[in-house]
Amino acid sequence: MSGPVVVGVDGSPPSLDAVSVAAREARLRGCGLKVVHAFIWPAMHVPLGPSPLGPAGGGLRNMAGRLVAEAVERARSVAPEVEVSNAVVTGEALTVMEAQSRTASLVVVGSRGMGGFVGLLVGSTAVHLAAHGRCPVMVVRGESDRTGPVLLGADGSPAGEGAVEFAFEEAGLRGTGIVALHAWTPWSVAVTPPQDPSASSALDPVILEAGERRLVAEALAGRREGHPDVVVEHSVVRGGAREALIGASRNAGLIVVGARGRGGFTGLLLGSVSQALLHHAHCPVVVVRGSDARR
Repeated sequence: MSGPVVVGVDGSPPSLDAVSVAAREARLRGCGLKVVHAFIWPAMHVPLGPSPLGPAGGGLRNMAGRLVAEAVERARSVAPEVEVSNAVVTGEALTVMEAQSRTASLVVVGSRGMGGFVGLLVGSTAVHLAAHGRCPVMVVRGESDRTGPVLLGADGSPAGEGAVEFAFEEAGLRGTGIVALHAWTPWSVAVTPPQDPSASSALDPVILEAGERRLVAEALAGRREGHPDVVVEHSVVRGGAREALIGASRNAGLIVVGARGRGGFTGLLLGSVSQALLHHAHCPVVVVRGSDARR
């Protein structure tokens, strides 16, 4: 879907890092950037203007204006050619950003905001937005200006098709390749038990791995035809997906995953692998929900 890149800001250092990343993403896409601040204080029925005893530039409303102006200045310094707009929207951060995601091509947020608890690796807004956003959601963590291939968490599931498409589009925009990593264990592979109990070849690890390789190759085949200039490296490893993807993220510029994999529970909006990456990845993470995300 076409639309601007939207970045949420609250004046925290992580949100300013997110602004820099969002400005670069808008430049890559040739679209506008919208800087949004969720202004919750009107709903709390507290005074918004300056105190009669304080400076004229004080007060919560002026503070919101200043932090948005700082974010806009940061964006223009990173990508002067990008058209930057801004909005201070009354409401709680998750509600405001979820609404913005309905018309955005990408939403970018920092890993933690001003309200984050000390020691918390990723804030609740980032996690919940990744689960509820109506467009791809990028959570900026690690080094925000990382270079390297796009790391795709590929599991061959229908829920991951959007992530595959996004990864190819992003790699094409960045002029880089894709590392499609698929991690499997004998317990994660759907195997039809042989009718003859003595025919145990279907459970042979070599055969299982070959089936997993075919699964990933089939999931990527159609996208490769539409993006012939994107070089794809397949990496199929036996082990836990969380550990494998977090380790591989050390050498990636960006990691892209679906909200849920084929092992997810029905109705679960954000799977355990996606959540683990939001907390521990060494580069920015994009979570792409399934095809029903914009309904």
